[in-house]
Amino acid sequence: MFKKSLTTTFGSLQWLFFIFANVVVVPISIGVAFELPSYEVATIQRSSFIFTGVACMLQGIIGHRYPIMEGPSGVIWGLVLNLCFSASVLGMSLMTIGGGIATGMMVAGIFTIIISVFRLYWLLHKLITPMVMSVYLFLLTFQLIMIFFKGMLKINEDGKLDLPITLFSIGIVIFVSLLNLVGNKGVGNFSILIGMIVGWLGYSLLFSAEVPNISRTASLTLFPLGQPNLEIEIIAITFLGCLVNLSNTATSVEATAKLYYEQPTKQRYRNSYLLTGLYAALAPVFGLISYSPYASSIGFLESTKMVKKKPFLIGGALMILLGIIPALGSLLATLPITVGNAVLFVAYIQLFGTSLKSLNGYTFTSKTIYRLAIPVLVGVCIMTLDSEIFTSLPIYLQPLIGNGFIMGVLLSVCLEKMINWKKVVE
Repeated sequence: MFKKSLTTTFGSLQWLFFIFANVVVVPISIGVAFELPSYEVATIQRSSFIFTGVACMLQGIIGHRYPIMEGPSGVIWGLVLNLCFSASVLGMSLMTIGGGIATGMMVAGIFTIIISVFRLYWLLHKLITPMVMSVYLFLLTFQLIMIFFKGMLKINEDGKLDLPITLFSIGIVIFVSLLNLVGNKGVGNFSILIGMIVGWLGYSLLFSAEVPNISRTASLTLFPLGQPNLEIEIIAITFLGCLVNLSNTATSVEATAKLYYEQPTKQRYRNSYLLTGLYAALAPVFGLISYSPYASSIGFLESTKMVKKKPFLIGGALMILLGIIPALGSLLATLPITVGNAVLFVAYIQLFGTSLKSLNGYTFTSKTIYRLAIPVLVGVCIMTLDSEIFTSLPIYLQPLIGNGFIMGVLLSVCLEKMINWKKVVE
C-alpha cells in the first residue's frame, strides 16, 4: 500500500513538471509579442496555470478520459506570433490583431461545440485518415524536437553559445537517456522527474539563475490581448488554424487508446471535442490561446511507462494550485528553461517511435512513398526556413504558408483525397 502511494505521489509530481514545462513559456512569449506590461503577463500566466489544470482534469474525468495533457496549441501559438510580427506590415495595432484573433478563436470554439453536439465530428474523421495521422505525428515530432533542441542551447546576447550551460544541458540529455536505457523499471518510470530535479539542483549550484517574478498581479482584465472585432482576414486565418488544430484531438485520442489496447468510443470523441470547443471559446477571454490535447503526451507515457490516470489528475490539480498560490508558482518558475527543454527533448524522442508504429500495415513502393514523403518533407523544409522569405506572398497567406506543420497536414489531406493510393502500382 505504501509503495503504491509513493508511486502515485512521484507520478503526480512528474506530471506536474511535465505540464508546467510545456505551458510556462507560452503566456510569456504571447505577452511579450503583444508588448504587455510585466504585471499583466504575470496575471495571464497565473490564469494559464489554472486554466490548464482545469482543462486537463475535465478531459481526464468527463472528456476523452485518457491521461493526455490539455494545453495551449502549438499550431495556434505559432500562428498568433506570426500575426503579431506582421502587425506593422498589416497596418494594424497589436490590440486590433489580438481582437481579431479572439473573435476567430471564439467562432472556432462555437463551431467545434456545434459539430460535437450534433455529432458531426465524423466529417473531420473522414479527412483525418490513418495516413494523415501518421504525417501529423511525424511533423509534430520534428517540430517539438527542433523547439526543445534550440531551447536547451543557451544563446548569449551576442548570438554565441554559452558553452558551459549548453554542455550542462547536453549532460542532462545523456543522464535522462541513460536512466531510460540502463536503469531499472522504477528508475526509468521516473526518469523525467529525476532529470528535472537533478538538473534544477545542478544548475542552481553551478550557475546563477535569474528568478522570474510571477507573484505580482494586476486585477483580472478581460480580453487583455484586444477586444473582439470584425477584422475578417484575421478571423478567417485564426479560424482555419483552429480547424487544423482539431486534428490534435483525433490523433491524440486514437494513438493513446492503442496504449490501452482499446478503441475509443464515439462518446469519448464527442465529449473531448465539446470540451476543446469550450476551451477555445473561453481562452481569449483571459488572454490565452486555443487549447487542445497534446499528442506529445504519448511520448511521455511511453517514456515513463505510467499509464494510470490518477497521477495525471493530481498533476492537473497541482497546476491549479500553482495559479492560486503565487509563492508555489514562483518556486517552480525557478526551474531553468534550458533544463526543462533538455528533459522534454528526451521525453519526445519516444514520439518518433509512436510515429513509426503508426505506419504498421503500410507497404511502400517507389510510388506510394510519395503519400508520406511529400507532406512530411515539405513540412519539415518549411519549418527550417526563415519566415522572412515568405514576405513576397500576400500578407494574409504568410502565417499559413510559412507554417510547416499546417501546410504538411493540409498537403497530406489533399493527397489522400485526390489520389486513390490502392490503385497506384509500380
